[in-house]
Amino acid sequence: MKLYAHPFSSYSQKVLVALYENATPFDYRNLEEAAAKAELAELWPLARFPVLQDQGRTVLESSTIIEYLQAHHPGPVRLIPAGDAGIEARMLDRVFDNYVMTPMQKIVLDRLRAEPDRDAWGVAEARGLLDRIYAWLDARLAGRAWAAGDSFTLADCAAAPSLFYADWAHPIPHSRTHLRAYRARLLAHPSVRRAVDEARPFRAYFPLGAPDRD
Repeated sequence: MKLYAHPFSSYSQKVLVALYENATPFDYRNLEEAAAKAELAELWPLARFPVLQDQGRTVLESSTIIEYLQAHHPGPVRLIPAGDAGIEARMLDRVFDNYVMTPMQKIVLDRLRAEPDRDAWGVAEARGLLDRIYAWLDARLAGRAWAAGDSFTLADCAAAPSLFYADWAHPIPHSRTHLRAYRARLLAHPSVRRAVDEARPFRAYFPLGAPDRD
């Protein structure tokens, strides 16, 4: 089984956390390397990542990859629980991807543009969306150890990189105590810590300037 991913990529980290959580063996095709990039271009014309290749099948998109891993390479940690708990985990997975990761990336990618091409209105909209989702998540996380309850799930795999980078791009207010404490728990969790540490050599890639923390 091969995973095409980059250590500093947020969606790559989401899948890496899932793999590390269950100690699932895989061939890490690090896209910092030219050979891995060429292989990915052959597998997937858009060359977006992460991409999983297993038993002749190519699996795209981080949430789908994690679901595939649970179905075909299950481990001791069930990242998508059965029943209503699974619905909650899937829902929050989409919340973190769509309403934390996406606006965070809007802010970051805008900085990579030439000054005349930047979208000040779009960045302001993204910051406003993050403010609103921070408030919603802070209330939602009250009394919970992990995003969907007492167990580490798909939702936490999504939350870890999205909150990690979002707090760099648009800091979580100190008043959002539940959300800030949850982010700290994520960063202390072994599978998340491993993904974060593997990405440390690439922090110069962050166009807003990686803060001297985390």
